Amino acid sequence: MFDNEEGQGPKSTFSTYVAEGDQLFQKGEYVKAVESFSTALNLQPDDKNCLVARSRCYLKLGDAESALKDAETSLQDNKDFFKGLYQKAEALYTIGDFEFALVYYHRGNKLRPELQEFRLGIQKAQEAIDNSVGSPSSVKLENKGDVSFFHKSNGVRPKHLNHSHKRESKKHGRKMDKSEKRAKELLGELYSDREYLEKLLQDEDLIKGKIRTGERVQDLIVDCISYLDTRTAFWQQQKPIYARQRDRKLMQQQWNRVLHKPPSDPTRYVLNSLEEIDTALSVGNTESGLKKARELMKAVKEWSEEVLPNKREVLGNLHSCIGNALMDLGNMDKALHHHEKDLELAKKGDLMDSKSRALDNIGRVYARIGKFQQAIEVWEEKLPLACGELEKAWLFHEIGRCYLELKLYRETQDYGSRSLMAADEISDEKWQLNASVLMAQAELKLGNYKACVSHFERALDRAKLLQDDSASEAIQKALREARHRVVQ
Repeated sequence: MFDNEEGQGPKSTFSTYVAEGDQLFQKGEYVKAVESFSTALNLQPDDKNCLVARSRCYLKLGDAESALKDAETSLQDNKDFFKGLYQKAEALYTIGDFEFALVYYHRGNKLRPELQEFRLGIQKAQEAIDNSVGSPSSVKLENKGDVSFFHKSNGVRPKHLNHSHKRESKKHGRKMDKSEKRAKELLGELYSDREYLEKLLQDEDLIKGKIRTGERVQDLIVDCISYLDTRTAFWQQQKPIYARQRDRKLMQQQWNRVLHKPPSDPTRYVLNSLEEIDTALSVGNTESGLKKARELMKAVKEWSEEVLPNKREVLGNLHSCIGNALMDLGNMDKALHHHEKDLELAKKGDLMDSKSRALDNIGRVYARIGKFQQAIEVWEEKLPLACGELEKAWLFHEIGRCYLELKLYRETQDYGSRSLMAADEISDEKWQLNASVLMAQAELKLGNYKACVSHFERALDRAKLLQDDSASEAIQKALREARHRVVQ
């Protein structure tokens, strides 16, 4: 290209440079890809997808600091931009800030629980933290308590904080009031960490410090304590899945062994390949992701469990990736086969997260092919595994939609109400909109026209807040019809 001929600056369009950068990235020409994305950013400096794309290139080139800078810039206007969260986590992980990487993997997983890259990130970050315990260069706040990845991260507990601090908390022997005893019972192993966090606030030297991102250590600690306190009320009703005790020590020990092997070890190859596959699928490169997943599965099947101790989990991940790719390509029968294989492996290995993922995907296949009763049965099996109100809001809504298709309007009303409650719990406007529309549809079919109008009005408010013009137009049309029936 002669983009800068006669000093006139770039002549191609923004999308042309982005497409060129994507092609170069796929070919492994990362330096040239950076140049293309940089030229595109000269035209649209704030484009967050392009910033993430260039960040990925920087990581491939080993420039983690530049990758982190681009990732953080992509999050400036929208802290919940999931691609930016993932890229920031990846950059932090590469730099060696495993604790903070874990924070952002968890934030992304909370927002987009269906994406496997966040789950993989959580796993590898946790393993890296476990491996680095006792290494002053890796544990940034060693001996003072590295509490950073409590910060808004769904209550994930750093394992190196428990044990010694539990013993310390027992020494005081003071009597607890009823509310404190109840909190201890609900928080379980997290309670000793809450006590330890309170002690950290008394360390004046520690709380004056700042972390890499500029946040004050004191603010992080206070936020952690506040988070645990405010969630206790919710845990009184139902403990979230991450607060339940699950036996994962064996899997962790297996990963600890293989992660210490040379970079040429098959485990490293598998982890990198899984990340590439997930990235390809998430950005729409379905054929490429499917091809890589099939090639990797062929190789993994030939390896023994001595070479790859978590072989079953890797195969489950690959079946899930292949199933999702086949769904995108419209091959539902084969997609269902791979998701069922994922479920079979999850049950054999007692892998609850994998089981939840597989049930999620099987339900989606059934819904896509019109087998709504089967979709309901699968998703209802998944309900006890749902992690967080966002996932529940989605799951209740999808079950309700299936009942609507089956013309079972009482059941639609019930699940619509549950979806709306979950969305209200986290003030998620998008799912408040979706659940309100579902409720309105159920009430309309049941002949409850006033209730129908009320739900459509609420849905319209949420659509306007979200600036969703197409939804607003559709809801206004339905609302006029509902109001007409009220008058009749």
